[in-house]
Formats: sequence, C-alpha cells, structure tokens
Amino acid sequence: MQAEVKWVENFKFLGQSQSGHSVVMDGSGGATAPSPMEMVLMAAGGCSSVDVVDGLKSANQQVTACNAKLTAERRETAPRIFTLVNIHFDVSGVDLDPSVVEKVTTDSLEKYCSVCLMLGKGVTMTHSWAIV
Repeated sequence: MQAEVKWVENFKFLGQSQSGHSVVMDGSGGATAPSPMEMVLMAAGGCSSVDVVDGLKSANQQVTACNAKLTAERRETAPRIFTLVNIHFDVSGVDLDPSVVEKVTTDSLEKYCSVCLMLGKGVTMTHSWAIV
C-alpha cells in the first residue's frame, strides 16, 4: 500500500491514496478540513464499523444501520498522541441478538480492526454498544 501527501498552502495538505482517492487535511486544528488526528480517529471508526457490519451479516443478523461515535483523549504536551479512544456503536436491525452484537463489537477491537489494533499498542481502546 502506498500514499502521497502534498503540501497545498499554510498547514493544508492533500493526501492521495494508492486507490486514487484524495482527502484534504488541515494541520492548523482542523480549521478548513479534518486534522490528521481527526482522520486517524475516523479511520478507527470506519475500520471497526466494517468489522461490526460484516460480523453481524455473517452471523445472519438483519442489521439495518451502524453508527460509530468516537471520543478520544490526547496528551496535553507534544507529541499529542491519543491516550484513550472509545467507540460506541449504535446498531439497528430486525431482532438483533445482543450476544452477537457484543461479540462482533468486542472482536473488532480485539481481533480484526487493523487501525484499532495499531492504536491499541499505545492507547487504551474501549467500546460500548446499544441496539437502537
């Protein structure tokens, strides 16, 4: 996998993925686009959501929606790394089995989500879920 990040102006950068997609990032606290750290947080939410939806479908659950809400804490001094990330999954569907939802959300953070597993090496990663 490869990517390229080009400086545009001030603290604005254009990231380009190997698959041909682009995203703007703003290193000045996210004034005009997501900051790089916001992108990392969204990547964790996206990666884990894929696992949750795939896991529910694989378990023959009739999932109709999955919304991951992420909260994070960062160090006060540089490097301002994440110290805690929580992902709360609101899952909707028809007759969802709570034990299956619990298993797939746990498995995502502990076994499958590449982004969360990388972050988890230096960050406390937690999750919660609700069937809505």
